[in-house]
Amino acid sequence: MSMKINSLEIENVKRIRAVKLKPSQNGLTVIGGNNGQGKTSVLDSILWALGGNNFRPSMAQREGSVLPPNIRIVMNNGLVVERKGKNSDLKVTDPSGRKGGQQLLNEFVEELALNLPRFLNASGKEKAQTLLRIIGVGDALAKLEAEEKQIYSERTMVGRIADQKTKYAKEQPFYPDMPSEPVSPSELIREQQEILARNGENQRKRDHANDLERKADLAEKELSLAYAAAAEAEKRLETAKEKYNQACKDKEIAFADAAMLQDESTEELEASIANIDEINRKVRANLDKEKAEEDAKGYRNQYDSLTASLDSVRKEKISLLKNADLPLPELSVSDGELIYKGQKWDNMSSAEQLKVSTAIVRRLNPECGFVLLDKLEQMDVQTMNDFGAWLEREGLQAIATRVSTGDECSIIIEDGYAVDTVEQSTPVIDWRNVKL
Repeated sequence: MSMKINSLEIENVKRIRAVKLKPSQNGLTVIGGNNGQGKTSVLDSILWALGGNNFRPSMAQREGSVLPPNIRIVMNNGLVVERKGKNSDLKVTDPSGRKGGQQLLNEFVEELALNLPRFLNASGKEKAQTLLRIIGVGDALAKLEAEEKQIYSERTMVGRIADQKTKYAKEQPFYPDMPSEPVSPSELIREQQEILARNGENQRKRDHANDLERKADLAEKELSLAYAAAAEAEKRLETAKEKYNQACKDKEIAFADAAMLQDESTEELEASIANIDEINRKVRANLDKEKAEEDAKGYRNQYDSLTASLDSVRKEKISLLKNADLPLPELSVSDGELIYKGQKWDNMSSAEQLKVSTAIVRRLNPECGFVLLDKLEQMDVQTMNDFGAWLEREGLQAIATRVSTGDECSIIIEDGYAVDTVEQSTPVIDWRNVKL
């Protein structure tokens, strides 16, 4: 059974002169009044009585009173908590009459339930850490979020590089008629020299044919002289004939060979040698473009792989929180922030913020069935009604203050006293009739 407050009596604490109150067991009990009348003193009294001397007001005794503070709180299980006497000593009596102290109260009192604004004013990270601590997934989620952050950062860097590589590749010129590798000038020169050597050999053969032609002419002349001197030497004549015949044959062969010779042009090689720097520039440009495209493709594949890893980690995070025993449906944690119904803390309504805070504080100590709230005037009446209806459905008790003297207040404090009825068994508003 969750512990709640059945009744409380306060005398001479801060601005309170004498107040008795029976808060509603479920839902919202609103303590109203103008500023400076003692509303917050009621909450401070409960805080001191149940929370211990750490919450003792610096000036606990009402100014002008000769009597010491006196607080008496009866819990729903019959436990009686009292602070009275000169030193406001704590006295705790259980239903069987046995005495106890602060240690007994600490078993069911949750400090944040007594001081909910402390949770409300905590940073988003602190709120989220509180939730993760009570559902027992803080370490696992922190590990997944660190992994998610690392992968996301790495993927972002890889994506930027991939975009840069793709843009660089698109900006590079491409020359389709160029060779796939840079051209070597020494290879072109070697080819040129080989052609020039073959052409030189051809010219040597032509010169040789011309030389043989001259020799044939001389032989013909010698033959004429030989005929003229036929009587002089028959043998010489025969020799001249042989030389002549051979010369004619050699000439014919030489000219036949020369007629079949075809000189090769070195014009293309000479142009290539002259333009080798431009050719190689274009070849290198093509190679750079291919390399950039390949790099961009590699980084894009790496980006896609990291995206898959990031999705996997995020799914694992969602599964971890989905399977956790959360205080409220649709309550979660993302990037170290509390999320409720898809909204971060600063985008939640006041009622949602109170609902989330109360649910988390209740889960911190399920034995504590009540919370204290100050300055409820920050809510409009409808928002307050919504919150009160939720409290009643959850079986939670909330005692709150509000600068107001309207009908939404369960009790009005004026000059340290409760106005009209000092004991109220139910609030003015019937929260069960409030529809969300």
